[in-house]
Order: sequence, then C-alpha cells, then structure tokens
Amino acid sequence: MKIKRQKQAKKTISFYKYNFNFRQPFQILLDGTFCQAALKNKIQIKEQMPKYLMGEVQLCTTNCVLKELESLGKELYGAKIILQRFQIRNCAHFKNPVPASQCLVSMLDSNNPHHYFVASQDQELTSAVKKVPGVPLMYIILNTIVLDKPSLCSVTHVRAVQAGELVTPEQQQSISKLKEEQGIARDGTERRKKRKRKVKNPNPLSCLKKKKKPGVPKPKKTDGEKKNRSRHKRRKIAEDGPPIQSATTGGE
Repeated sequence: MKIKRQKQAKKTISFYKYNFNFRQPFQILLDGTFCQAALKNKIQIKEQMPKYLMGEVQLCTTNCVLKELESLGKELYGAKIILQRFQIRNCAHFKNPVPASQCLVSMLDSNNPHHYFVASQDQELTSAVKKVPGVPLMYIILNTIVLDKPSLCSVTHVRAVQAGELVTPEQQQSISKLKEEQGIARDGTERRKKRKRKVKNPNPLSCLKKKKKPGVPKPKKTDGEKKNRSRHKRRKIAEDGPPIQSATTGGE
C-alpha cells in the first residue's frame, strides 16, 4: 500500500513539474487544521514531508493563520507551536487579518504564480483550492500524508494549453520578451528601435609613433674647395690693405 501511494505521488508531482513548472524546493502552505491532524496522528511533518514528496521542501504559513489559531484558544495551542517553527510568508492582510482559508486562497492568486502546495483539512479551503489551476493539494488520511490527484480544473487547463486555446504564464513571458526584441508595443504597433552609437576604435595608424625623416647629409668639402676658399680670403685682405693703427699722443 505504501509503495502504491508513493508511485501515485510521484506521478502527480511529475504532472505539476511538466505542466506548471514546479521545482524544488517545493513550497507548502500549511494551516492550523493540517498541523492539528498531524499532532493527533503523531506525524512529524518536517521529517515525513520531504520523504513523501521525494525532494526538498519549504514549510510555510501566513500571519492570518497564526492569528486565527490564537483566537481559537488552548485547544489549538499545539498546532500553533508547530506552525511557528515554519516560515511566515507575507500576505496582504498584515494590518487587518482575515480568516485563514481566505488568506491562503489569496496567496494563490488566479494561477498560483509562486507554485505553492496547500496542506489543509478544511473542506471549504480545499474546495476553493481545486478551482485554481496548478495547485497541488495535501491532507492527512489514516495517519498518512496524501497528495491529492490533479483537480479537474488543473487537467482542463492543461488540455486547453495543449490544444492551443490557452497560453501559460511562462509562454506569455516568452512572447512579451520576443515582442520587445522585435520592437512591437503591447497594442501591436511597431516601435522604432533606438540605435546605440557604436564606440569607434581609434585609427591604428594614428597610434603609431612618428618616424623621424632621415636628414639629407651635407656633402663634404673637397681639398680643392678648401684651398680656393683660403686663397680668396688672402686676396681680399691684400686688397683692403693692412689694418690702420691708432695714433698715439706723444712728442713726435
């Protein structure tokens, strides 16, 4: 019986993984009724839940669930102690708490975007959960934790997606991303893409060091040119005459 239950759970988990993109660690929202049943049947939730789901889990609840348990008095004190050990997820009713069932349904939104499991013994809550596609439901029967089969709403949703009648949130995100890349606005009109200015690299030739131009070597003077120059100098001195000495004052 235990092996059969494990196989059924594995099949159900695969359904949610493939069709609703569930991944580990599985996030499980618990209420006071589930914890009270676990306490009564001596079920260690923190130990048995990962084994049953064959993966890592995150056990969590909300502030509204804890407030409701406080208002119910000592009879549910044990369930409250158990829930306080788990993560407290933020809800929209922090200042004005609402009934636990109402709060947990609001956490699921319209399509369970955060991929929550719900663990509860509350019939009103479980009925509401079955109307939201893609929400695995858990409860306790005969001292054991049970993962319910996919609801009719979830199965119908998957069939509609496969038939092309519906688009999953993941597909919707992919479509929106493609539209942005193609420059198409939400209303279907095309948007001009902003051209990014390319950073121009410097001209490699301008980065080169300037080469010094080789100077033209001056021609060396020959011995004949040197002799002619010295003769010309002597001739000039002879024509000009000897240098005139200044007259000295004296008795001459």
